[in-house]
Amino acid sequence: MADIPPKPATSDRPTSRTEAPVNLPARYKREIPEGDSRLRIVCSDCGFINYENPKVVVGAVVREGDRILMCRRAINPRHGFWTLPAGYLELNETTADGARREAWEEARAKIEIDGLIAVYSIPRLSQVQVIYRARFAAPGIEPGPESLEVGLFAWDEIPWNDLAFPSVRWALEHYREVGDAEHFAARTNPPGELGNF
Repeated sequence: MADIPPKPATSDRPTSRTEAPVNLPARYKREIPEGDSRLRIVCSDCGFINYENPKVVVGAVVREGDRILMCRRAINPRHGFWTLPAGYLELNETTADGARREAWEEARAKIEIDGLIAVYSIPRLSQVQVIYRARFAAPGIEPGPESLEVGLFAWDEIPWNDLAFPSVRWALEHYREVGDAEHFAARTNPPGELGNF
């Protein structure tokens, strides 16, 4: 089997994978393979196709009473803006385990997942975002290495003008719709919204 080409360089500004510069080994070319309709990374020696797939982001709206856990980002993109604890799913990890890990990494919060709030599609970034509803499994929060600060916010205290991404607002609004309901359907992007920022 052919070697898998290196991942593209990253920058502070998110881009779609088709925009990202890729330095491929000479034997790898971007082309449309026979019988396909999309550009792929193909090994010209053996025909191996390295499929570039969307990234999965996992996170949670974590609540304590009427307050919601939020994290002020210490990393780019959107350094200094507020978000929910969320990040990329790791290999060999369930989406729920990933959401629990992200809450710990960003806010040192131990959480229990109790429902799926939404699955969002962000095509410009080739992302799928899986957002859960959760509550604290143990008391205490503090900033992790990717957060400048963390806090618990009542609805009217949420820093709406300083949210990092449109999907943070969507998740908060979708959480408010479902509240503490035991049974509810997971939401998707609001009509006409693609998550561009």
